[in-house]
Amino acid sequence: MAQDIDEARTQRYIEVQQSAEFGELRAKFRRFVFPMTALFLAWYFLYVVLATYAPSFMATKVLGNITIGLILGLLQFASTFAITMIYARWADRELDPAAAKLAEHMEGGSLS
Repeated sequence: MAQDIDEARTQRYIEVQQSAEFGELRAKFRRFVFPMTALFLAWYFLYVVLATYAPSFMATKVLGNITIGLILGLLQFASTFAITMIYARWADRELDPAAAKLAEHMEGGSLS
């Protein structure tokens, strides 16, 4: 009995994963996340490269003992928070409604 339920559940998950709606949801997620990740990694590696190969530039004082390296380091934190907020707003607006629709169809047993 329990094995039959597990098999039915497994089959249902496979159907959902192969559905057009799930494919669209996954593509929508990837279109946002992959470019954002690439942008952040490029920004992060720029900081690391500058710290490694341009230490005199990073040590340039801007105001008192505040250096360009310190400013760029703090901007790393700021950009992480900004990306998190941007993603949360985007997911609320774009991803969550599509996921809710998919869940509704999944529970109702009708997938396209």
